[in-house]
Amino acid sequence: MPSSERRHGDGGTIARRLLRIAALLILLALVVPTLATTPPPTSTPTASSAVPDAPSTATPPPRIGVLTMGPGDVFWERFGHDSIVVSDPALSEPVSYNFGFFDMREDGFALRFIEGRMEYMLVALPLSEDLDYYRQVGRGVRLQWLNLTPDQARALAAALAENARPENARYRYDYFTSNCATKVRDALDRTLGGLLQRQTESRSSGDSYRSESLRLASPAPWLWVGFDLVLGPSNDRALTRWQQDFLPRRLADDLRQVRLADGRPLVGEEVELLPQRLAAEPEDGSVALWPWLLAGVALALAIGNAGARFDRPLAALAGGFWLLCGVLGLVLALAWGFTEHRAIWANRNLLLLDPLCLLLLPGALALLRRRTPTPTFRSLLVAVCVLAALACLPLWLQVHPQRNGHWIALLLPLHAALAWRWARRAPAAST
Repeated sequence: MPSSERRHGDGGTIARRLLRIAALLILLALVVPTLATTPPPTSTPTASSAVPDAPSTATPPPRIGVLTMGPGDVFWERFGHDSIVVSDPALSEPVSYNFGFFDMREDGFALRFIEGRMEYMLVALPLSEDLDYYRQVGRGVRLQWLNLTPDQARALAAALAENARPENARYRYDYFTSNCATKVRDALDRTLGGLLQRQTESRSSGDSYRSESLRLASPAPWLWVGFDLVLGPSNDRALTRWQQDFLPRRLADDLRQVRLADGRPLVGEEVELLPQRLAAEPEDGSVALWPWLLAGVALALAIGNAGARFDRPLAALAGGFWLLCGVLGLVLALAWGFTEHRAIWANRNLLLLDPLCLLLLPGALALLRRRTPTPTFRSLLVAVCVLAALACLPLWLQVHPQRNGHWIALLLPLHAALAWRWARRAPAAST
């Protein structure tokens, strides 16, 4: 992801403090940055100790393969993983070139993560060492041996060895466009002279970054909700197969379909190195609108028809609702304004999770104390409801729509019911 230096004026210090305050929420909500990664090793191997020399033209050419690892149970393992294997006759065992390493112990790691400037690294390690973790946790591993020419195999092996050197190993990570799978895809495409991209960029299954993320996150409801709330409208456009290869399994599927110039398949042989003992990838993560609409309308009717004696318990519930909406909206606003998390930018859920809701908390407190809220409270209720209603416009006009209709169906009736209950009249104060 191209970076751009951000300079802040007098408000920069305040903004950075706000970012640190919101760090825990971002770490919980922005689980997207952990797509298709492996956990950092206990002791991160140094590239210089593991990187082999480039293969010599005087020896037989190396054999090149792609490892594809199945999903795991930990949230950062839901998307699978992959790496490139180089089996050089001159070496004692094959080498796995793994683009999924990061070191949380590095100075400034947490701040770079929050600001969307994460760096990952390519590490070369013995294949047996790379497989040990997956064997222990029960994740399946398949190896696809590729039909490359001797010159292509040598060139790719040499490029990977050079890339894995300490001075070259780091790269700027992006959730969807620069992760472990896209790095494997791009390295293969360069070796094939652009053949992989030519054969995949014109095809599409209609999936998007959002639909793929929700599909893979669906076994963990909290993860599914986190993805769906933080992903902005840029993630709802239909992907080409080339773009969809940000997922290791999709890349493996496409490699099976690629044909070389002479008509041979790119994948010459495929073997299962480890069986998948954990649950396989979900096939569908779509969401039906009607349960969300039913829940939103039912809650709105309950709020609107509750008698005056329920003002205090409703005020307590509304206060929690406004606090949650306001904090989540603040996180989305900070991520848009002060970070490089481009997948979150211009998030239409800001209209539903409005930071203005935080200004409603004094009114909720007044209701709990059986006091009359100020006119400002009633005006803010109307403003929050109107802004939530505006979330419908992009869907109706189909202007870069964000697929958040289910969130609108759930949250808009709640905002409307609360505004109807307390904005149209001043609640009677208790004597």
